[in-house]
Amino acid sequence: MDQELYSKERSASLDLLLRFQRLLVSKLYPADCVGQVPNTYSPDLLGVGSLLKKYTALLCTHIGDILPVATSIACTSHRHFAEVSRVMDGDLTGILLPELVVSIVLLLSKNAGLMQEAGAIPLLAGLLEHLDRFNHLAPGKERDDNEDLAWPGIMGSFFTGQSCRNNEEVTLIRKADLENHNKDGGFWTVIDGKVYDIKDFQTQSLTGSSIL
Repeated sequence: MDQELYSKERSASLDLLLRFQRLLVSKLYPADCVGQVPNTYSPDLLGVGSLLKKYTALLCTHIGDILPVATSIACTSHRHFAEVSRVMDGDLTGILLPELVVSIVLLLSKNAGLMQEAGAIPLLAGLLEHLDRFNHLAPGKERDDNEDLAWPGIMGSFFTGQSCRNNEEVTLIRKADLENHNKDGGFWTVIDGKVYDIKDFQTQSLTGSSIL
């Protein structure tokens, strides 16, 4: 339902451009055919590739004009960044560009020779500097840059760990402290350099203390 509402808010011209973009990609997507000579392309296919290049050039020119202005406004504050991002999400930058990049990567994996022949990829490279400048204004950029791989399973514990470290001072426990605590009836254990109190778990566990 959200997608339908979002689609209704788009202009008719933007919808038309999106359909045209998808049509170009579908025409270039290789069909399973027998007996085709490698690296030989029909004039029709080369024509579609040329059209994709012209389309990408026009799109990149438009986005290249928008991004510097967006960056200059977004750098004012986090609120400005959020508002500019919302506007760009509904513009060519947020609707056409992401799908075009994914489509070109897909086409490149399926038929690298044809995509090299079309010459659309170098045009996208011209946007990298503009996109990088804008993305560097995003709140939390430093945290994202420090995360090598932010898989969903890791993110929950990562953010929880961050908030814990920010809210309370980390206590350092020496090996002697740990041994003395366990001699007094406690049950601390060390996993990856962190000390965990598993005393409560020990009372509920059916396994012996030696296994724990």
